[in-house]
Amino acid sequence: METPQATPSLDIAVATDYQIESVALIDHAIQIRWNDGIDSTYHYIWLRDNCPSAFHPHTGERSFDLLSVSKDIHPLSVSFDDTTLTIEWSEQAHISHFDQSWLREFGYSSALAKDHSSPYESWDGTFIDHIPMYDQQSIMTSDSALYEWMSTLDKYGLTIIDNMPDDSEAGVQTAMRVDYLRQTNFGMTFDVISEKSPINLAYTSLSLPLHTDLPNQELPPGYQFLHFLSNESIGGESTFVDGLKVLEGLREEQPEYFRLLAEYAIPFRFHDTDHDIREHHPVINLDNFGNIVEIKYNAHLADIFDLPSDVMYDYYLAYRELMARLKDSRYKIELKLAAGQMVVFDNRRVLHGRNAFDENVGERRLKGCYVDRSEFKSRLRTLKKQLA
Repeated sequence: METPQATPSLDIAVATDYQIESVALIDHAIQIRWNDGIDSTYHYIWLRDNCPSAFHPHTGERSFDLLSVSKDIHPLSVSFDDTTLTIEWSEQAHISHFDQSWLREFGYSSALAKDHSSPYESWDGTFIDHIPMYDQQSIMTSDSALYEWMSTLDKYGLTIIDNMPDDSEAGVQTAMRVDYLRQTNFGMTFDVISEKSPINLAYTSLSLPLHTDLPNQELPPGYQFLHFLSNESIGGESTFVDGLKVLEGLREEQPEYFRLLAEYAIPFRFHDTDHDIREHHPVINLDNFGNIVEIKYNAHLADIFDLPSDVMYDYYLAYRELMARLKDSRYKIELKLAAGQMVVFDNRRVLHGRNAFDENVGERRLKGCYVDRSEFKSRLRTLKKQLA
């Protein structure tokens, strides 16, 4: 018999006063009646797979081999007291001890199932009067300020950080308060200035249509940091559109177009003398619960469409409809950011661009970098735990 261990902490513990009132054995599962009248079901194989002893005591990683027990494993006995549910299993002479608060937190029956709706809040052009702004020094010195800024950025996908030092490394240092940087074929960081022989439209003085960066990558970069070191040229206003807001409208008003853009992948490609990076992606990505989580849109990196012939024409209609909606002025924010400001946005949600500028008048120079979404979300969770 294995020594009981503490129930694994898979997330932030939820303190409750809920207690088990009764248990019943049903087909392949235990049904628990809680003292607030809610019934929840826990399958035997799920319980055995999540026994506290199934996780390494230091790393928290699952070390249990699910194939070491049969699919028909079942309890020989079940008991409970004020805090713990105890199960004696039919195999391996094993006993599991589950904290009732843990069972309640991770209940997956409909009454207890977690809310998987999107935490994002979409916005249109009126958001220009409400763009959240934060002080760089506060973010650098205070974890609570860092958490507040990151939570807001997670919700809206767009923030501005003010009072940036006049230092080309300040943006990188701020980004690394989140986590390590994402390297791409443009480097770990990149300077956005007008060049004589550009490899990308960003490195010209031309207008830059709304887009998301690098959909040609297997995983496009997550959050983009653009530190304005100078912006004295005529023109060069930054433009932003919340792709989530646009796609919400498309889904409601043109569901068939939305379906085509979400189900069929199109090719994207970037190539220069050193790289030829190609990938197929759907323009719209949904999570497992149907929430819109990503838009991949860059008309300049879209390669030659290779869709099935019976889909091609209708797909083009859907693609054109999306293009037209993205250009609708109701959704667009246009503002001229100043030296000492840094815009940070979710590159897989918020489209960005800029107006043309006169490269012969004043200087326009930005320093940019990326932090991927997975690292951003991880930092947000750990900060939440630390500050709880």
